[in-house]
Amino acid sequence: MTGGAREPSAGWFEGREHFLPVRVYYEDTDFTGVVYHANYVRYFERGRSDFLRLAGVGHADLLDREDPAAFVVTKLTIDFKRPGRIDDALLVRTTYDVFKGPRLEVSQTLLRGEEILATADVHAVCIHLDGRPRRPPAVLGEKLGRFLLA
Repeated sequence: MTGGAREPSAGWFEGREHFLPVRVYYEDTDFTGVVYHANYVRYFERGRSDFLRLAGVGHADLLDREDPAAFVVTKLTIDFKRPGRIDDALLVRTTYDVFKGPRLEVSQTLLRGEEILATADVHAVCIHLDGRPRRPPAVLGEKLGRFLLA
């Protein structure tokens, strides 16, 4: 390899849906080899973050602006259906559905092959760095527009 380290994969898009492969490591599991429940939240967070990064507006980009912005999750509902296990190859599927005012609504699914392990409904709000809600920067709407529900 020449010229420095390779970038990790940020997944890919198919239509308006983002796909991110993740592997279950020993550190992700409890003593039985089953994915610890809090790690599903981490997998879903990676899916949302890599969606934005691949769409052209990552979290670092939002912080580096003259008028910095960030997101906070205001609601997270997870429906656990089946356990993930050590060494599983999983796939996080993410769609950004609604973008209205400072609010974003996101739907996510975690799969092992065709088997659904968990689903998540996420509401996030764009904020100023002092925590007050704000309208997202225009670039965010421009980058996400083609992925949103009509």
